[in-house]
Amino acid sequence: MAVPLDPVIAEIIPTLPLRDPATMTPRSARDSLRALAASRAAVPPPPVDVVHDIKVKGGAGPLDARLYRLGSAPAPTVVFCHGGGWVAGDLETHDRQARNLAIETGAVVVSVDYRRPPETRFPGAFEDAFAAASDVFDRVAEFGGDARRLGVAGDSAGGNLAAATAIACRDAGIKLAAQLLVYPVTDVVGLYADARENAGFPSRAENAEGYFLSRAVMEWFAGHYLAEPSHAADWRVSPLRAATLAGLAPAVVTTAWFDPLRDEGAAYAKALEAAGVRVKRHEGAGLIHGYFGLGEASDVARAEAQRARADFRTLLALGS
Repeated sequence: MAVPLDPVIAEIIPTLPLRDPATMTPRSARDSLRALAASRAAVPPPPVDVVHDIKVKGGAGPLDARLYRLGSAPAPTVVFCHGGGWVAGDLETHDRQARNLAIETGAVVVSVDYRRPPETRFPGAFEDAFAAASDVFDRVAEFGGDARRLGVAGDSAGGNLAAATAIACRDAGIKLAAQLLVYPVTDVVGLYADARENAGFPSRAENAEGYFLSRAVMEWFAGHYLAEPSHAADWRVSPLRAATLAGLAPAVVTTAWFDPLRDEGAAYAKALEAAGVRVKRHEGAGLIHGYFGLGEASDVARAEAQRARADFRTLLALGS
């Protein structure tokens, strides 16, 4: 739905990081996201009963993770992958998102600190996300305790990892109840630099710059994640290119209208539906990429994120 940019968001955009790929480095990207999270320190985080740092299995060894939960009754278990273009983002930058997910779904949320490029390129992040999900679900009695209500979730690059993990779970016989894909990356073929590939997703031109995440920054992220451009055709990078999406868990897919990733997220939702998967999509009218992290400033962003999490809660409650 084409509606004007939320004026509160418009005022925030100039203060957001990750907007200049010409000068950005992996270290500066990480530091700027950390600084943004630290700038909110005076605002108390959403309260949960338990926040506990743990270890989970990764693709090449133990990974840091953080567990969030309310109460101690049996609950759904959700593995959460943070965004940040695969390169940046960590447990701290997405702490508030993980808390809100636990609060609004009633789930035990395990946020995973997967390996990042350029130190570890593809398939490292995917292997970590799937290994962590497999480990948590194998040990579900230690977490939510209900094997019928398992889910994966993530935003942006984390949404990409969650989508790919959901496919891998299906192929491994792990039954998921739901997946929450927040403005996900779904098709990296062309690395956002190929005019013909970009033409298939008009939002890459319409929202190429000026709305926080730019097409050029996505090109930068993809170039750091993939050692070889040919890797982009792998479904673990581009889940939209998977041979089949049939049999996947029901999905909540959110997009943002003023986001270069809008159309590939919408395309993935349509492809899931075409494969017979139950899908609820939120268009993010008036919003930009990253709006799940802007709810403390924007009423529009907060309400849209809450609607998506409510739908995810419903799917989790239905079980597998």
